[in-house]
Amino acid sequence: MFEATREYVKKLGLPSGDLFDMPSSSARFPDGGAFRIECPTVNSAEAVEALLNTAIKAGIVINRVTETYGMFRHTRQEIKEMCRLCNEYGAELLMSVGPRAPYDTGATVLSPQGVRISYRLRGMEQVLRAVEDIKRGYDLGVRGFLIYDEGMLWLVGQMRKDGALPKEIVFKASAHLGHCNPCSFKLLESLGADSINPVRDLQIPMLAALRAAVNVPLDVHTDNPPGSGGFIRVYEAPEIVRVAAPLHCKTGNSVVGGHGEMTSATDGRRMADQASIVVEMVNKYYPELKQSPQRAGDLRIPAV
Repeated sequence: MFEATREYVKKLGLPSGDLFDMPSSSARFPDGGAFRIECPTVNSAEAVEALLNTAIKAGIVINRVTETYGMFRHTRQEIKEMCRLCNEYGAELLMSVGPRAPYDTGATVLSPQGVRISYRLRGMEQVLRAVEDIKRGYDLGVRGFLIYDEGMLWLVGQMRKDGALPKEIVFKASAHLGHCNPCSFKLLESLGADSINPVRDLQIPMLAALRAAVNVPLDVHTDNPPGSGGFIRVYEAPEIVRVAAPLHCKTGNSVVGGHGEMTSATDGRRMADQASIVVEMVNKYYPELKQSPQRAGDLRIPAV
């Protein structure tokens, strides 16, 4: 079916459909790793500290820590402390750009249909404030930023290219953007995304098609809180890594009620426990798929 369209999209560098044969990906992070562990919703310095200390005791590596509460809701001291903890441990820290629709004065995003606005920005002033939020975070030591708006991603990508923002900063496209197909992923990559988080419930052939479409790492949830479905995919994690490498296995969210909540030291410890299960599963079923070591911050994927 749809043969003419399938042939056309192939000319654009897209897969001709979801990859039901689930081919193995040969792409890797620059250090040779097939996967990294990312713990999102780590939204306080005490949660960061507990997460990383528990990981050390468990003998696992947390490669990336992602804050989702809103960078502009943290004090300067809190942000500096999160940077210090991640730097000393050797984990990449990403913080979420603050002003976004649910924190704004508009009510549409709070309505049943308007929820589709997600975390996008309302008006040009909000875009400018979001850029200032990045500048504030950078001045305090943050080098990676979670982006919730395609237009903002285009703008900060241009600013980084033109030198108006530092070249070394990293932009991650959030799952809250709602993207879930190869065409959207090619668009986000072209706008400047350094890694992309698909919606959380994609099947493995769909993830394989995303990998075929883009070069940047994927950020794939292997467990989720009840607020976004509540599913836990630890037994699928090895196959996800095999077909979609290089990727961040996003784990630990299942210990909280929803994304963007304030989290405690207890939450941080439970997140590390959940991460250890994902690492166990990948190591057991595909031991040849290696995890990146600590302090492996470079996302640029060499040609294969």
